[in-house]
Amino acid sequence: MFGSAKAFSGFAVDDVKKAREFYGGPLGLEVSERNGMLELHLAGGGRVIVYPKADHTPATFTVLNFPVADIDAAVLALAELGVTFERYPGMEADEHGVHRGWGPPIAWFKDPAGNILSVLEE
Repeated sequence: MFGSAKAFSGFAVDDVKKAREFYGGPLGLEVSERNGMLELHLAGGGRVIVYPKADHTPATFTVLNFPVADIDAAVLALAELGVTFERYPGMEADEHGVHRGWGPPIAWFKDPAGNILSVLEE
């Protein structure tokens, strides 16, 4: 039924203006706004809708992953732009917040609304 549908994902934020500044600024995504919502334009033609929600509660799981060729370079570049990386109990991370040892090297960070994002090495 939906095999040819151009599906997209979405998640909520508490402040669309702050989200636009974050996703279009440090993350460097193409961002447009329509009907009070953001549309994040991803490489390859994908898109994500970011919508306002007054009683927003941040996601407790990763809502968006950004694959990169060199995680160390990506983490350092994001850190220079003010992005802070998360550290989780029971999971070892290096001095920059990169978790290694299971799965691909990955580092998690949050958007201004507290939603969890990641950068991971392909």
